[in-house]
Amino acid sequence: MAIIMGTAGHIDHGKTSLVKALTGIDCDRLREEKKRGITIELGFAFLDLPGDVRLGVVDVPGHERFVKNMVAGAAGIDFVLLVIAADEGVMPQTREHLEICTLLGIRRGLVALTKVDMVEEEWLDLVQEDVRAFLEPTFLAEVPVVPVSAHKGTGLDDLRREIAGLAGEFHREPRSDVFRLPIDRIFTMRGHGTVATGTLISGTLKVGDDLEVAPKGLKSKTRGLQVHGGTQERAEVGQRTAVNLHGLEVEDLERGMVLTHPGTLFPSTTWDLELTCLPSTPKALKHRTQIHFHHGTREILARVYFLDRDKLEPGDTAMTQVRFEEPMVGMYGDRCVLRSFSPLRTVAGGKLINPLGRKVKRRSATVGRLAELAASQGDERILLQLELAGLAGLTFGQLRAVTCLETKELEKQLQLLGGRQEAFLFEREDRTYVHGRLAQELCAGIAEHVGEFHRKEPMKQGISRGALASGWGRKLHPKLFHFVLERTLKQGALAADGDLFRLPEHKVSLASDQARLRETILQAYDQGGLTPPNVKDVLSPLDLEMKEAAPVFRLLQEQGELVKVKEEMFFTTQALERIKEMVRGFFRENPEMEPSDFRTVTGLSRKYTIPLLEYLDKEKMTVRVGDKRRLRA
Repeated sequence: MAIIMGTAGHIDHGKTSLVKALTGIDCDRLREEKKRGITIELGFAFLDLPGDVRLGVVDVPGHERFVKNMVAGAAGIDFVLLVIAADEGVMPQTREHLEICTLLGIRRGLVALTKVDMVEEEWLDLVQEDVRAFLEPTFLAEVPVVPVSAHKGTGLDDLRREIAGLAGEFHREPRSDVFRLPIDRIFTMRGHGTVATGTLISGTLKVGDDLEVAPKGLKSKTRGLQVHGGTQERAEVGQRTAVNLHGLEVEDLERGMVLTHPGTLFPSTTWDLELTCLPSTPKALKHRTQIHFHHGTREILARVYFLDRDKLEPGDTAMTQVRFEEPMVGMYGDRCVLRSFSPLRTVAGGKLINPLGRKVKRRSATVGRLAELAASQGDERILLQLELAGLAGLTFGQLRAVTCLETKELEKQLQLLGGRQEAFLFEREDRTYVHGRLAQELCAGIAEHVGEFHRKEPMKQGISRGALASGWGRKLHPKLFHFVLERTLKQGALAADGDLFRLPEHKVSLASDQARLRETILQAYDQGGLTPPNVKDVLSPLDLEMKEAAPVFRLLQEQGELVKVKEEMFFTTQALERIKEMVRGFFRENPEMEPSDFRTVTGLSRKYTIPLLEYLDKEKMTVRVGDKRRLRA
């Protein structure tokens, strides 16, 4: 099993010297680090332990100017080695580094009391008491404090034993199987090209795998892998990994980007967090405060928006929205650190609740939902995220990101929720889901809309699919609209007559005078046959205008009795069928038809010929070629 230990502590307390004494590897590789005698960048080493365990070691800088580099290194570690010099004791970065580890969710570690060869025994006893008092309220309260000297080798064997014991007891909590490697170094290797390194925080990576560099969306492929300096075909969670990238230059990448498999992480400029303000923070964090935001190996400027208050007092926790200047990628449960804009110091940290956040109305019910989400498990978390997503729904890939559930567990839970009709799959290609309660509300809403249509248009048989989609369903994904319509039909809340949709109980009922008008109109057009009357000729004896008779004409069309060929020119369905048969008969013996041929075949005047020919074109029975018509295949 791969485990990562990270150092923490004040500048010049001997972190790098201790790592070299333990592993034989000097983590200071930069010329500037050698010249100044301080660690500036992250350093990496490894230590082989009993039980076939190779412990990766991340050495972090201690200077306050390089805390951002320290956060980048601490983001992927499993436990911390807090280094405190016996000649100085607890110092400012000792406190800040330990606070950062706490905010990042690190709960295991031990303490090395270095430079014991430089102090008297009596002083060492006093420092140990002081260190114990400092550790009392922290997660390191009960851990061993091991006196060591990297220079003389004192206590190194004891420290190795304590590290081995801690590593042997370590059990990593199961998280998502989505491959993620936050980049902390980029360089070029002669003969290989661009290499990115980092701690693999979840999932696995194999040589040949397709890659995406998030949030930029750059595509690449895994040309080669090294784990702790050795070539491997596969890298697993917890390992220090170097990835040889195909098709990318060093200039394309920067620290903070994340290597992942395509389609698994989703950039967003808004995150929802459960945020805790450090008790040591000198003053409250105010609404809309600008801060330095640290997540994984990335640092970015952001603003905090409190959803249920105007400020966050030291020691308090609240649901918070963070908005970034550039897109970020993350997963539910990720830890983050906030540092004040000026002066630079760690002020807060939190747990990522929703990496696909949407702007939330302050002091709304959504704030309570986010609080529930922070403590949720399994199917409850899925449903809460679907509820927050609303009409947009969530794809399977997005659900992996916003729940941090392993793929098989997520599939199992979605099947169970589907069986209980608490979540519905409405789009199969991207596997997009919507909350079951929302689906039921939409089904009720579409039926209510059709009912309102009936009240406004009692003479119409129903409403068309197109009118429903462009009206009631205009804010829905087309496939969600289709899903809701089909489900409402299946439930029996709607009925379909061809392309028209109505409530099952809806029937067009004419008043007695309108019923007589219907019969009069239909009789006039039946008698007219192939030469139907003008609308005015039908309505004048009845002392009616077209706008008064229009509902009856529409009803006759919907019922299939009349067909509108052009404005105020109607034919009965039977008459049009006779005309179509005459045309088919002509084409059995002739390849083309001119307007004069049509008049000869039907015996109709020019008044009817041109509108009817255009009608047959529109019906796709014929096609116009110049001034002639041909029968469509």
